[in-house]
Amino acid sequence: MSSELSRREFLKRASALSMTGIAAPFALNLAAIGEAAAATATDYKAMVCVFLYGGNDYANTLVPYDTASYNLYSGLRPAIATARDSLTATVLNPALSLANSRQYALAPELKDLVPIFNAGQMGVLLNVGTLIQPTTKTEYNAKSVPLPPKLFSHNDQQSVWQSSSPEGSTKGWGGRMGDLFAASNGNATFTCVSAAGNAVYLAGNTAIPYQVSTSGSIAINGIKSTLFGSTACANALRASITANSNHIYEAELATITKRSIDADVQLKAALASVSEFTTVYPSGNSLASQLKMVAKMIAGRNALSAKRQVFFVSLGGFDTHDNILTDHPVLMTKVGTALNAFHSTMVELGISDKVTAFTASDFGRTLTTDGDGSDHGWGSMHFVLGGAVNGKNYYGTPPAIANNGPDDVGQGRLLPGISVDQLGATLATWFGVSNSELTTVLPNISNYSLKNLGFMM
Repeated sequence: MSSELSRREFLKRASALSMTGIAAPFALNLAAIGEAAAATATDYKAMVCVFLYGGNDYANTLVPYDTASYNLYSGLRPAIATARDSLTATVLNPALSLANSRQYALAPELKDLVPIFNAGQMGVLLNVGTLIQPTTKTEYNAKSVPLPPKLFSHNDQQSVWQSSSPEGSTKGWGGRMGDLFAASNGNATFTCVSAAGNAVYLAGNTAIPYQVSTSGSIAINGIKSTLFGSTACANALRASITANSNHIYEAELATITKRSIDADVQLKAALASVSEFTTVYPSGNSLASQLKMVAKMIAGRNALSAKRQVFFVSLGGFDTHDNILTDHPVLMTKVGTALNAFHSTMVELGISDKVTAFTASDFGRTLTTDGDGSDHGWGSMHFVLGGAVNGKNYYGTPPAIANNGPDDVGQGRLLPGISVDQLGATLATWFGVSNSELTTVLPNISNYSLKNLGFMM
């Protein structure tokens, strides 16, 4: 890239940063200068991370179905195995059959995802997890290679999944992608958006996560209507909290507050312009409600002047140490119906090829039982959905179904065959991140010769 083009891109970057409310000297920092050659976008694309908090049980989500595999699976978890005759409607028939006649079926409650898979718009990722570099079981046992910090810890593995670092990390790979594309958006505020509260996944060097509720923007109390019944009081409060100041921190707070107020106005107007969807979202499903708000923001993308957006939604309750046969099917129903409704909405809007959703979780769980549940694990099975997905296929190698077998480190805790960095790099490449910028987004990807898994067109 020429120095003049880099200079122009940097000026666009600085302008976008000022719109997000990050005032000098914070905006013109080394991180921003390092991103002077930020990516640009003329079309629209969105990525949606669906995080399942607690560590989803992989074996009852994607269930071994061929007779030999099912017998191994049910033998290792006799008290919590899904009945084989309940899986008939959710058996997956990929375009390319797995070796050794291996077959899988989705949990019965994920039946709404089967048509998406059959239509070639959903792929299944086998044995994904946090890694620093490709790791064999021999290397793991010998501790001869670096391993992710604090394995099997909820908070830390949630953070490592989202940011490549343990709890306390301040930057995630979704946010680092936002750093590269914020300058392409008319308002950088709407680059990284969470409908599920705070998430390190969306935080970048300069990208700031914007939080929304399932009803829309979160207005500042006291100025969203009258204050003590008085419009004058509300206006006075507004003037006070957005007033200029010579104190650096007061000035920064005022700038951020004004950004929030302006974003609230713009988002309300954008959402008001969106027609009601014909797709019906399930009630009593918090994940579905979050995804519906994401869908509305995507539908209002032109009013928000957005070209690239990274979204985060979540569902909790996956720490199934007990009652797995009662609790996990309820969770699977919420996931299946929510993802189906969201995908149907993207089809309805005619932009399913512009929006990709993927699941993530702290870790998988043990294949062996923990009473009537399972314990903390490592690798897991995940899904990626969208019109740009090379679907109706598996990606990765089916792990051996065993306790302390060749693909697990004990109790059926899978040693990941696919790293989060490879998953992220494949999505980032589709999103428009250049090969030279991949290590900026995913710092461990340089340790892998295979950076693109091929599940995106």
